[in-house]
Amino acid sequence: MSGMDRSWAIEQLGSFIHLTEYVPSTRPNVMGSFIRGNQEEIAGQAQVVEQILDRVTSGWRGQLRESSRRWDGVREAASRGRTQLQREQELQEKLGDDAPRISAAHLHPWIWEGATSLWQSSHFVQAVRDAVTKLNAETQNKVGRRDVSETALFKESFSTDTPKPGKAKLRRVTPEDSDTYRSVQRGAMSFAEGVFAGIRNPLSHEADQELSEQVALEYLAALSVLARWVDESTVERAGESS
Repeated sequence: MSGMDRSWAIEQLGSFIHLTEYVPSTRPNVMGSFIRGNQEEIAGQAQVVEQILDRVTSGWRGQLRESSRRWDGVREAASRGRTQLQREQELQEKLGDDAPRISAAHLHPWIWEGATSLWQSSHFVQAVRDAVTKLNAETQNKVGRRDVSETALFKESFSTDTPKPGKAKLRRVTPEDSDTYRSVQRGAMSFAEGVFAGIRNPLSHEADQELSEQVALEYLAALSVLARWVDESTVERAGESS
């Protein structure tokens, strides 16, 4: 939640909670309770609130309870989210150490863009799979290849071999005859192989499994490292470099 204006977020959540409260009718001869706000203003405020909840309480959409009242589920989530923001510092102090935290939204854009929609509905395995697909596609785009993918794509792209026509190379540092250059290229190749062998392949072969949110986040962090290396690398093509 780094960078969030907490006071503003708390105010927006409070406004939604107020609008969706059921209050006794004040009209003559009308019995019963009615929602405070009109549907148009509630729907507009919900658009803001849902984005706040995506940042504050990951997976809240998958936890909505069924109700005959349209806004009850989101209202409950808003109430929980407001309490989380209001008492976040207290909770951190009482429940654990103040260790650094990683935010999925701050991972490399390729990874979070690939995972975000399914992540928000708590489909963590598919979110990781889609992040891998996005990473593979962006790497293919960068080196201009469609004839190879996944482990082979990264192995060939980070290879120290001289590029051939149609087989561009990714260079993390300026190519030179040094142990450092060879080390970072070999490290990228090995890391990519580990990502696909240890993360992508098991998730593809076990269709009925699910991950905890923490494990899925760690997997996305590993993918983010690889994505950043690809994104920040220069491309060397046969006869030229860029």
